[in-house]
Amino acid sequence: MEERTLNEKESLEIITQMINSSKKNMEIGQGNYLLVWGYFTTALSIILFTLITLTHNFVWSWGWMLMFAMWPVMYYRQRQKPTRVITYTDKVITQVWQVMGWMFVITFLTTGAIEFIFGRYVDFILMLPLSLIYCGLGVSITGIIVQGRWMIYSPLVAFVIAIYMLTMLMMGKNATLLWYLYFGLSFVFMMIIPGHIVNNKARKQCLKN
Repeated sequence: MEERTLNEKESLEIITQMINSSKKNMEIGQGNYLLVWGYFTTALSIILFTLITLTHNFVWSWGWMLMFAMWPVMYYRQRQKPTRVITYTDKVITQVWQVMGWMFVITFLTTGAIEFIFGRYVDFILMLPLSLIYCGLGVSITGIIVQGRWMIYSPLVAFVIAIYMLTMLMMGKNATLLWYLYFGLSFVFMMIIPGHIVNNKARKQCLKN
């Protein structure tokens, strides 16, 4: 079978189709994974802030572990969806988030181990700014791949808040409960807003087709 070299126009058309297909594949039910993670994290931050404020008991901060519990839930929902065509772009996006996921796990385990070894109270407060950086990088890289301008720049708010948190810790300042709300606010700009924009564009494209 003779192989035919694609010209520039045909190559661009194939790349565009892959990108458009990846945008559609990002949808989960009525939203996409950005909306699911964005709303879940924002709601969780508000709930934990409220519980700690009312009870004055920081044991509720362990509620952040629910974010790890969300991973198998998301995986199960993905498996329940109808079989779809997986493009190279989809695989790249998946691998990007797999790397970010492992960074979460490694940071959690390393932080816990170090604080335990040195006999400190394990509060994992460093997870807040680092999580914002990891998620922000994941969203920005995904935006570059699918050519979503809002996704590329929306994590800037999260990066600023993460730098603020890290700077305060380096200056010896204690984290405050307001950091929980800052964390949730970051996900509004980083995932919820671009998630709705991606959905609207995908919906309009489906109507055109």
